[in-house]
Amino acid sequence: MARNAADKGTSIDAQLRILAPKKLSEDDKLVEYDALLLDRFLDILQDLHGEDIRETLINCEIMVLILMWTTGNPRVTPEVTRDVCLLARMMAANLYYAQIEDLMFELSMWRCSDELRVKADQLHRCTKKNTTKHYIEFWKQVPPSEPYRVILSNVRDKLYNTRERARHLLASGFSEIPDEATFTDVEQFLEPLELCYRSLCACGDNSIADGSLLDFLRQVSTFGLSLVRLDIRQESDRHTDVMDAITQYLGIGSYREWSEEKRQEWLLSELNGKRPLFGPDLPQTDEIADALDTFHVIAELPYDSFGAYVISMATAPSDVLAVELLQRECHVKKPLRVVPLFEKLADLEAAPAALARLFSVDWYRNRIDGKQEVMIGYSDSGKDAGRFSAAWELYKAQEELIKVAKQFGVKLTMFHGRGGTVGRGGGPTHLAILSQPPDTIHGSLRVTVQGEVIEQSFGEEHLCFRTLQRFTSATLEHGMHPPISPKPEWRALMDEMAAVATKEYRSIVFQEARFVEYFRLATPELEYGRMNIGSRPSKRKPSGGIESLRAIPWIFAWTQTRFHLPVWLGFGAAFKHVLQKDIRNLQILQEMYNEWPFFRVTIDLVEMVFAKGDPGIAALYDKLLVSEDLWPFGARLRANYEETKQLLLQVAGHKDLLEGDPYLRQRLRIRDSYITALNVCQACTLKRIRDPGFHVSPRAHLSKDIMDSGKPAAELVKLNTTSEYGPGLEDTLILTMKGIAAGMQNTG
Repeated sequence: MARNAADKGTSIDAQLRILAPKKLSEDDKLVEYDALLLDRFLDILQDLHGEDIRETLINCEIMVLILMWTTGNPRVTPEVTRDVCLLARMMAANLYYAQIEDLMFELSMWRCSDELRVKADQLHRCTKKNTTKHYIEFWKQVPPSEPYRVILSNVRDKLYNTRERARHLLASGFSEIPDEATFTDVEQFLEPLELCYRSLCACGDNSIADGSLLDFLRQVSTFGLSLVRLDIRQESDRHTDVMDAITQYLGIGSYREWSEEKRQEWLLSELNGKRPLFGPDLPQTDEIADALDTFHVIAELPYDSFGAYVISMATAPSDVLAVELLQRECHVKKPLRVVPLFEKLADLEAAPAALARLFSVDWYRNRIDGKQEVMIGYSDSGKDAGRFSAAWELYKAQEELIKVAKQFGVKLTMFHGRGGTVGRGGGPTHLAILSQPPDTIHGSLRVTVQGEVIEQSFGEEHLCFRTLQRFTSATLEHGMHPPISPKPEWRALMDEMAAVATKEYRSIVFQEARFVEYFRLATPELEYGRMNIGSRPSKRKPSGGIESLRAIPWIFAWTQTRFHLPVWLGFGAAFKHVLQKDIRNLQILQEMYNEWPFFRVTIDLVEMVFAKGDPGIAALYDKLLVSEDLWPFGARLRANYEETKQLLLQVAGHKDLLEGDPYLRQRLRIRDSYITALNVCQACTLKRIRDPGFHVSPRAHLSKDIMDSGKPAAELVKLNTTSEYGPGLEDTLILTMKGIAAGMQNTG
């Protein structure tokens, strides 16, 4: 079995080296992991049984999934969105179908309630002879003397049709099976199951009711007919483009040029009205057509296929109102909840005011019915201002957003857009949740599980279970034992340090004239962008500097050279500033570290990154890949690295890195020599790619088996023949990238 798993992994690995990853394949994995959760989820629900079956099912809904779908990606077309929804629906129906047949075997008794008897008789009279042709002989005719089986056979028939309709639509876009012959709503599915449960309890068969049937009810209530709900995510600029096309089509001006007040006034007038805004003759670019087609897919598919509509780079109330209007115009019968995502530092600072203005709109307050979700972005805020300032601004933004929600009587759920690495807000799940501000969770929490760590969190059955346990236990613990609020003097010091850290970070990353040139020479960023590694392009726009680069390749490139610049840059300047100002601030910083979970987790994560880093390796990349006139700039950054490390140890009160976690320190030491060898190999490979005149003198093979095999190299290693680089170079580079990422336990 292990051998088969290894062979399968090798096969997948070989394909990934040549083919660009398709978004559907990533979400196909996500659906498979969700199917694993369907079984393991029962283990933590055994003690949730209430007096009423509905109470039990409501308890189940508390722990709904943490998986997320993202668009705003050229490879995620409306067609891909539709296909993934159908795939999930087909898989859910297939899983439930097998369990329904098990229940039919179990519930063979004839004694039942009058309510169930009446329903069973109705179904038996209406059953068509030709609907049982796909079943084994045993199930073709269920006698009326077995009422539970009559009820469940109807459920089985509808599940079969649900699965087959999804399969037909997925294969050809058309199905002869009508909607009414399938389950289109989870309530339709639950109704006969609950009827069986009530009947068993009424007849004194409680032990049977609370067995497989109750487990099945919990699964259906929690996972629904879609197995996993997909969040749709799109950038606010895309919606602005659509609205601008509509207003120009109507001849009332350019929406893009309107002020925020005028946008809100027009959007609300249309939301309160009923006239259609556009027809099929609306002039559309490819981007506008893509955005509108996504709304049409939402309208076409069942409501329970989707979760929220997330607006990335949101800045104002009009961003939310525009999506509400587009949902209506595209005939979405049950509109998705709209979630603004605040990402950059300035947007996070302005988020509370934007939310207050949104809640001041009567139409919107009536629409949300006292519930709102807000997403905060860790990746782009870190790329915009550095890890220190981003972490503090995210903390403050959550506090203020909760205050605004309480002011308007709205229950606010925070949606944390974390990445897998420290530079993108990642870190140990339990500690990350416990370090959130008090009163910001209240038993409900949403977090992204990024594509890069889906396998790590959900790749095996036990990992699914442990991941769910971590999120659940930390969320409950935060509510029962909330962390302390920072003292006023701590806040003042953090504000002062954040301002210094932001200035230092931006002065180097955005204002240093040759930083972009240095970054592209000293890291494998350019090669990463040209190779088939990520499921998304490395840049949002083909041109541009750091601003257009996505957060994943930004972090990934620095991780590969083990310099981790986006994580630590700014910390040193902030600490140095407050210590030079008053040496007594060191005592305050150490007090913050010992007493305040947020500050301690922030410092500990950066300390861990320093333990994984090695400026000597970064110097090797500089020597091989960077032009000599930029060497002093690289040396200055490495000096900054060393100074920041010493200051951080001083604040934490540590003599050595990771002295409080000897187990992790030992693991890193064991891996270090292997990662170093990969770094050297990668740097030399990059040199050969960028400088065709650079030659390495080959040495004798270390392996005697290879020497004695007599086979040519082409037979020993299957190379990517479509590479734009020399033979074997791209393959070597990808292998070193994957090896370093595995050794560092981080990608992007």
